[in-house]
Amino acid sequence: MKRQNNILEYLDNIVNVHPNKIAYANETDELSFRTVYDNARAIGTFLHEEGRYKEPIVVFMRKHPSTIVAFLGVVYGGCYYVPIDDEMPRHRIELIFQNLKPGAVICDETTIDSVKNFDFNGSVYSYDDMIKKPINQVALDEIRDKAIDTDPIYIVFTSGSTGKPKGVVACHRSVIDYIETLSEVLEISEDTVFGNQTPLYVDACLKEIYPTLKFGAKTYIIPKELFMFPIKLVEFLNKFKINTVCWVVPALTLISGLGALEKIIPEYLHTVAFGSEVFPIKQYNIWRNALPNAKFINLYGPTEATGMSCYYKVDREFALDEAIPIGRPFKNTEILLLNDEDKLASKGEQGEICIRGTSLTLGYYNDFDKTNEVFVQNPLNTIYPELIYRTGDIGKLNERGELVFISRKDYQIKHMGHRIELGEIEMVMNQMEGIQSVCCIFDNDKKKIILYYVGDVSKAETVNYCKNKLPRYMVPNLVEKLDVMPLTSNGKINRLALKERYLNR
Repeated sequence: MKRQNNILEYLDNIVNVHPNKIAYANETDELSFRTVYDNARAIGTFLHEEGRYKEPIVVFMRKHPSTIVAFLGVVYGGCYYVPIDDEMPRHRIELIFQNLKPGAVICDETTIDSVKNFDFNGSVYSYDDMIKKPINQVALDEIRDKAIDTDPIYIVFTSGSTGKPKGVVACHRSVIDYIETLSEVLEISEDTVFGNQTPLYVDACLKEIYPTLKFGAKTYIIPKELFMFPIKLVEFLNKFKINTVCWVVPALTLISGLGALEKIIPEYLHTVAFGSEVFPIKQYNIWRNALPNAKFINLYGPTEATGMSCYYKVDREFALDEAIPIGRPFKNTEILLLNDEDKLASKGEQGEICIRGTSLTLGYYNDFDKTNEVFVQNPLNTIYPELIYRTGDIGKLNERGELVFISRKDYQIKHMGHRIELGEIEMVMNQMEGIQSVCCIFDNDKKKIILYYVGDVSKAETVNYCKNKLPRYMVPNLVEKLDVMPLTSNGKINRLALKERYLNR
C-alpha cells in the first residue's frame, strides 16, 4: 500500500469513486466531490500563476462549503491556509495580520469590502474569480512532486490564557495521522453524514473536512444561529439525516439543559463525539437516555497536537461526581504524565499531560520564544533530541488505567490555606438540578472565588447548595447568574471574558 504524504490524496482518490456525490453542503448550497476537486485545483493554479508558493494565504470568507474548497485550493498551490472570519473580534484579526504579514487574502462577496478596513497591503483575490481559472495540471503536478509530509498545511490562531493570538502551524503528517485514527475511533464510512458545529477558523473542523474526503462521506455546515434554538437545531439534524456529530460540550448541554430532548429526538444520530470541556454527568445522562443505542466518545487534545490526542468510548455508567475519562492516546501518540520533578507520575498521582509523537505541530508561527516554552526536550530522554508538548493540563490514571482530565494548571488555586481545583467546585455545582453550566474564576488579589452559572434556579438556591455540598474553604465568595455562558471560538468557556466581566462589574 502506497504511503500517504499529502492530505490532497484523499480528494484525488475519492473524486474517482464518488464524483457526483455531495461532499459539503449547508441548508441551501451543495458541492459535489467533482466540483470541490475542480474548483480547488483552479485556485491552486491561480495562486501558482500569481507566484504564490510556500507562504501563508489568508482565507477570509463566510462559513460556507466554498470556504473548505478555498482551503484545499491553497494547499494545491503549495501554500498553507490561514482561516479568519468576520465573527472574530476586529482587534484579533488585526493582530493576526500583524503577525503573518500575508501576501494575499482570498475573499468572497461578503468579505471583499470589509478586508479593506484592516492594515493589509497584499493582494485581495476573489474566490469567484479564482475558480474560473483554467487548471494547469502540469504545474500542480510539479508542486506536488516537490512537497513533503512535514510541509505546513494550515495555521490556526489560538488565544490561550493571555488573549494574544498564537498561530499554530500544522503539517500534512500530523493531520494524516490524526484523521486515520479518528476515522477508526468514530467508525466513519461513506454513509457518515456529519453535522459541523465548530467555526471553520479553528482546528476542530478537521474532524469533518478530511474524513469526508477520505471516505466519500457528507458534511452539513449547520447555521450558527440554530444553536440559539435547540428544537430548530434538532429539526435540522433530522431534516438532513445527520448521524454523526463532533461537538463541543456546551453545544450539547444547550440542547439537553433546555429540555429539547424531551420534545424532539435527533432520530438519525448514532455517533456523538464531544470535547473542549468536561461533560457534566447529569447532562450526559439526558443524552444517553434519549439515544440509548448511540455511541458516545470523549475526545481530548490541544490545537498544538493537531486536534485531538486521546479518546474514550463511553462503555459504562458514571456517578454524578465522576468525570468521563479521556481514555487512551491515538495511534502513534504517547501521553506522558509528568510530576513536579519531571518524572512519570505513579498510578493515581496527578501530573501534567505531555504529548509525544507525530501529532505534534510545528510550533507557533513567527514566535520561537513561545514555541520553545512548551515544545521542549523530553526530560525522560537524555540520549537524543526529542520534543514533547507540555499542555498545561493536569491529569491522572484511574484504577482502570484510564487517563482522566483533572484541571488546567492555571485553575489550581490556594484559598484559606488549601490547594483547590476550581474544576472540583464546578463538578459539584453541575450536579444541582436546574443548573445548565457553571464556571469558577479566582480573584488572586482579593483571594475570592467567583461562581458564574446558567440555569433556572435562583442565586439564593445556588448559594445554599454551595454551602450544603462544599467544604467551607471551597464555597464561592460571589455567585452570579448569567443568561448565557460566554464561549471562545473553539467552544470552551471564555474565562477571560468572565474575568473582565468581574473586574468591570
